[in-house]
Amino acid sequence: MRNIILLGAGHIGQAIARRLHGSGDYRLLAADREAAALQPLEALGIAARQADFSDAAALRTLLAGGDAVINALPWHMAIAVAEAARAAGVHYFDLTEDVQATRRIMQLAADADSAFMPQCGLAPGFVGIAAHHLAQDFDDIREIKMRVGALPEFPTNEIKYNLTWSVDGLVNEYCHPCEAIRDGALHEAQPLEGLEHFSLDGVEYEAFNTSGGLGTLCATLAGRAANLDYKSVRYPGHRDRLRFLLEELRLKERPALLKDILRHAVPATMQDVVLVFVTVSGTRNGQYQQRVFSRKVFAADHGGVPESAIQITTAAGVCAAVDLFFAGRLPQRGFLRQEQLALPEFLANRFGRAYAAPEGDGRRRYTVAIDDTGAPHDHPRTESGRRLAA
Repeated sequence: MRNIILLGAGHIGQAIARRLHGSGDYRLLAADREAAALQPLEALGIAARQADFSDAAALRTLLAGGDAVINALPWHMAIAVAEAARAAGVHYFDLTEDVQATRRIMQLAADADSAFMPQCGLAPGFVGIAAHHLAQDFDDIREIKMRVGALPEFPTNEIKYNLTWSVDGLVNEYCHPCEAIRDGALHEAQPLEGLEHFSLDGVEYEAFNTSGGLGTLCATLAGRAANLDYKSVRYPGHRDRLRFLLEELRLKERPALLKDILRHAVPATMQDVVLVFVTVSGTRNGQYQQRVFSRKVFAADHGGVPESAIQITTAAGVCAAVDLFFAGRLPQRGFLRQEQLALPEFLANRFGRAYAAPEGDGRRRYTVAIDDTGAPHDHPRTESGRRLAA
């Protein structure tokens, strides 16, 4: 049994804890600043501890008792926790979308004896695994478009949005530059730019640049993909209203005020839907072709507990990454990119299959089946070179 230190017992941390603890294969110690947040986990029999994460020495001591730490704290804690993980010699997993934090974690991992795998959620996270898988079939990649939205099912307000995840993360991705590849060169795009519209299953959406969603794919596919970008999906009109707040009212310069407004004026919802839409176009066997991955995940119960779609998809991402890591499907030291996970293995994993539920309930669609292509990427090898079992 593996010992996991889970930092953060909020919306996502609770979903992670339920899955890992419920599997019977992981012994969890959950830590949070707020005692009230830990009570539901203690009721499940999970060990819990109230902790001050600003105390670096205490944080190192806390992590030293685990085989791995899962950091489900706000993005601005990523570097501090990763530094403590390195000092304690434990493996590190997180959900951050922050580009600067990931670059620092990459430095920490360079000569570490443990593994560092940030960005294990939905976007960055699963969407990168799906895009990288589709790209493997192409001899020449013309364009990769990654589109992800965590949306309310029933928006009624002016911005056509309800809070479905971290306000800190939402404001962070709306305010920072976005990596991309254009015409074969690395490119820095501005958030809220690049507006486009599309429809899926009869519903109209808009998409625009946001920061951090494509993880490390720009580096992985540099020299292979002519164009690569990531955009967040929202209902039409949202982008213009947020740009008015951020740019014309200059709330981009006062992020604390913007977060306070959002928390007090925009209702949160558990009735949400996560949309993942990836297209890759290029040349295959001498023909110009396109492959598409499309997926919708809706809120559902997990073990009798109602969970939102963003809880389900984010927890599935990091739990599958941890599970496959300890199963030997990934290198055991250094920096690990999401795209090192093979999509067929991820979808077959007991946690990752949340993304691969079969059609039949009328609310889950899997537009294009993703099968094992037989490509080397679908069959990661162990360090000894032995082909892994399915």
